Amino acid sequence: MTSTSLPPLSLLDLARVREGESIAEGIARSLRLAQTADGLGYERIWFAEHHNMPHVASSATSLLIQHIAAGTRNVRVGAGGIMLPNHSPLVIAEQFGTLETLFPGRIDLGLGRAPGTDAPTMRALRRDGSGLDQERADRFQSDIMELSGYLTGHSRIPGVNAYPGWGTNVPLYILGSSLFGAQLAARLGLPYAFASHFAPQMLEHAAHTYRESFSAEGSLLGPGAQPHFIAAANVIAHDDAATAGEQRRKAENGWIRTMLGRNKELSAEDVELLRDHPAGQQVLGMLSRTVAGDRAEVVRWLESFAEQVQADELILVNLAPDEDVQHRTLELLAPQEQDA
Repeated sequence: MTSTSLPPLSLLDLARVREGESIAEGIARSLRLAQTADGLGYERIWFAEHHNMPHVASSATSLLIQHIAAGTRNVRVGAGGIMLPNHSPLVIAEQFGTLETLFPGRIDLGLGRAPGTDAPTMRALRRDGSGLDQERADRFQSDIMELSGYLTGHSRIPGVNAYPGWGTNVPLYILGSSLFGAQLAARLGLPYAFASHFAPQMLEHAAHTYRESFSAEGSLLGPGAQPHFIAAANVIAHDDAATAGEQRRKAENGWIRTMLGRNKELSAEDVELLRDHPAGQQVLGMLSRTVAGDRAEVVRWLESFAEQVQADELILVNLAPDEDVQHRTLELLAPQEQDA
């Protein structure tokens, strides 16, 4: 194969459960995909915290991470991310300290501040959303610093430590889709991952802000810290470009049905009509950082995308609806094959 200039490649698995599929079957499919990625040299695979979504199986994120880590050997496994305001920093430190103890050197902890759900479910999570935006922002920063203290063995609360967790130094990442996350990650000197796979609008601005504002002196990682920017993109690769294009349209229609069909049934004809409707166009705009094609086309697009935002790493969402195409996508883009 032809050598490429791609940065390290990782995966974000949304742990989707398909129509007519049990949750157990959806999780088993995520494990099979992780095992393929593990054998092909991908950097990491992350799962995100979502709640009250019947087609997403990653609500108990740390438990899913444990299951995937137990079924793989080398790939890093982590959260992309844990919605920290939903939890006590001490409990998250204990959970991820336990994971790091079980799977040394393989666990990541990405952190976000969104609820990962709707307002009624927020209340069920005992998260009322009260307080001014700035107050919530300040609390998120202080929670990250408290969590970091538990994991590094330098607790900010005298007499309180995380066991397991103390001294495990689980690496922290800030996640976001706005300038807030970029500024916070820069201020704390932490790696930053931008959710451009579904919220691409602020990508370039956030990438620039993060690099320009990065503070090694104030870094939770120490004075030698360097910026590390991760950009997300949706991908579908296949030997036949037409098949990849068909998979993309199928995936886009699935997004339209999910986003616009809440509390109502949409026929295939309804979905096709919505593609040209402003509401459908808005949904498709969320997926603008998507590439589908043969290997050469996808690699060229990813190289250009990475260069555009100076990404140190790309985290890929495997958008193909069909499992065989998901696995073929990973095979065609496999990091260990890039220089072969």
